[in-house]
Amino acid sequence: MGGVCSRKRDQQVDEDGVQIQVSGRYGKSGSSKWLRTSFSRPVMDCQLGRESCPPSLMELCIHKICEDIDRYTKFSMLPRDISQQIFDKFVDSHCLTSASLEAFRDCAIQDVNLGEYPEVNDRWMDIISSQGLSLLSVDLSGSSITDDGLSLLKDCSNIQALSFNYCDQISEPGLKNISGLSNLTSLSFKKSNTVTAEGMRAFSSLVNLVKLDLERCSQIHGGLIHLKGLTKLESLNIRYCKCITDSDLKALSGLTSLKELQMSCSNITDIGISYLKGLCKLMLLDVEGCHVTTSCLDSLSALVALSYLNLNRCGLSDFGCEKFSGLKNLKVLNMGFNNITDACLVHLKGLKNLKVLNMGFNNITDACLVHLKGLTNLESLNLDSCSIGDEGLANLTGLSLLKCLELSDTKVGSDGLCHLSGLTKLESLNLSFTLVTDSGLKKLCGLTSLKSLNLDARQITDAGLAAITSLTGLTHLDLFGARISDAGTNCLRHFKNLQTLEICGGGLTDAGVKNIKGLASLTLLNLSQNCNLTDKTLEMISGLTALVSLNVSNSRITNNGLQHLKPLKNLLSLSLESCKVTASEIRKLQSTALPNLVSFRPE
Repeated sequence: MGGVCSRKRDQQVDEDGVQIQVSGRYGKSGSSKWLRTSFSRPVMDCQLGRESCPPSLMELCIHKICEDIDRYTKFSMLPRDISQQIFDKFVDSHCLTSASLEAFRDCAIQDVNLGEYPEVNDRWMDIISSQGLSLLSVDLSGSSITDDGLSLLKDCSNIQALSFNYCDQISEPGLKNISGLSNLTSLSFKKSNTVTAEGMRAFSSLVNLVKLDLERCSQIHGGLIHLKGLTKLESLNIRYCKCITDSDLKALSGLTSLKELQMSCSNITDIGISYLKGLCKLMLLDVEGCHVTTSCLDSLSALVALSYLNLNRCGLSDFGCEKFSGLKNLKVLNMGFNNITDACLVHLKGLKNLKVLNMGFNNITDACLVHLKGLTNLESLNLDSCSIGDEGLANLTGLSLLKCLELSDTKVGSDGLCHLSGLTKLESLNLSFTLVTDSGLKKLCGLTSLKSLNLDARQITDAGLAAITSLTGLTHLDLFGARISDAGTNCLRHFKNLQTLEICGGGLTDAGVKNIKGLASLTLLNLSQNCNLTDKTLEMISGLTALVSLNVSNSRITNNGLQHLKPLKNLLSLSLESCKVTASEIRKLQSTALPNLVSFRPE
């Protein structure tokens, strides 16, 4: 079915812990929500008109230069910061070509952020490397750079951050050119199958390296031995490297500066974890999907700084759970998708510093929630798909700092929502696939801090939507499957701050969309499965110029209606599956009016 969604979002990874800035404007990301790490220096965003204040004279000048770029052949006479802003403007607007790049030769640019930029190859490297000692940050992820191109950077010895994610044409000889870049602090080679254990020998001289990302590198077994001398290394990502085994971790035992270690979905066992005992500064450990048991908690208890621990999908059982009590400094604990029962939670009650607890998809019942009463610092609690009902929610009343509560696929009903009325700091609440009805939603009226509310349920109707109109701060409202009619959409006018709205599988017609067209802050709109919507709907939402994602699949939209989408210049994703729309017409629209559209269906 076109555009429909399996509504169990993010089952694969449900982590609400640390979130660190993602690098790369065009970068792919294989990292989970739980932790993302930046591997590039921040690059200034100089797109004209982005700010709420009027553009400065400098911005106007840069904009004019970019408009008249054919008149200029060289920018090296300009101050470096001006050249940098012009360069960034070209990249942001997707206007940089191999021809226009020539104007930036010898400009002393500091940051070259071309991650996932099309057609970047070795010919570009001559000009990139001409920045010489000024060059500090280079991201060429997803490019066609080869060993020859990489060799041109060897004289740019001041480079601090280098990213070659998804570059599969770089081999061992090319990596040798990195060995002399001793000022490197960040290096990333995600999903680069050409990075081998022998190739990693080039990393051994990078004595100032702080962050290293080798996620999804499948040939690095035995290569971690070359990291032994990198005593400043603080962050290492080897997630999804199935080749990594316990023996590899011996090489990490002396890296006493290590603070973050991600190795989910590798072949690590309790034995491998035992090699980490001496890493007294380790704050974050991700072993999701590894073959560890609760026996590893003996080794982890020696990690006095450990604050973030991801044990999702490890097949943990209750046996040995008493050892959790030794992890006193934990702030984030993820134990979703295991075989944990009520017997385990009694050993968590002493973890007073916990802020995030994920127990989703375990055999947890109401009886165990009494042990959460003392965790008064909790800000996020995930009980997705546990056997929790109304009675268990009574134990949450004292968690006054709670901001995020996940109750999807539980037995919670309308009566239990009264226990949430005092959680006035709650910002995100997921009640999808629960037993909550319209009458229960009235009990949420006092949760005025709510920004995100998920109500995927057939039993929610217009009356339920009317009951929550006091929640004017909502930015995300998901009513997938709810029985909302045209009349019910009148209530949406109260939610002026909405950024995402999903009303799928209801009975909306064009008349109901009239009440949506005024929600100017919307960036995501999903109206799929409303089979009576016509081209008139596209005409009415044509003023929602902030839209980035639009889904009106399984409707009566035709090719004639596509013209109404022309004003939506920010649109990145468009789904019109099972409509009377052809891929060729969408491509025409993309080429003439929607240059930022990168994903569309039908393709």
